[in-house]
Amino acid sequence: MSCFRNDTLWDNLVRTPVGEIAALPSGELAHLQRDMAETLRKAKLAVAWLDGALSLRYSARAYQARAVDLKDTGTVRFDDNGVTVVADLPKKIDWDQDALSGVVELLTAEGENPRHYVEITFKVSERRYAAWPPHIRKVFEAARTVRTGKESFQLMAGDA
Repeated sequence: MSCFRNDTLWDNLVRTPVGEIAALPSGELAHLQRDMAETLRKAKLAVAWLDGALSLRYSARAYQARAVDLKDTGTVRFDDNGVTVVADLPKKIDWDQDALSGVVELLTAEGENPRHYVEITFKVSERRYAAWPPHIRKVFEAARTVRTGKESFQLMAGDA
């Protein structure tokens, strides 16, 4: 059993040079990966639980503070026994794409340049692109750039 198989697994892991970790037997790497995934799952659960407690304690006060400032969203600050609480309720806006398309058509028909008002993004589904006939794909090739994401590895130990 390595030094990574204890209560301070993550602490030992991040203090070990990556080259040393990479040199471990693949079975040990599989155990580390599984243990770290479980540690992350537990940490996310604990953070969510704490966030729920903070929300229970402070959301009403934050709502009142925003009401005093005549705002529904945004950041407010208030004191709780010498601790400054910063409560942020971000604004998230969703735009109906079909409705915006109609607005763009209307602006264009009225002689306006819709790009002065909206950001227009063109997207092509990779699945559809792959299904197109070659002569159509060729037309789009100059506008297409292929990048890669972050490579990942899933190790499956025999005892997992």
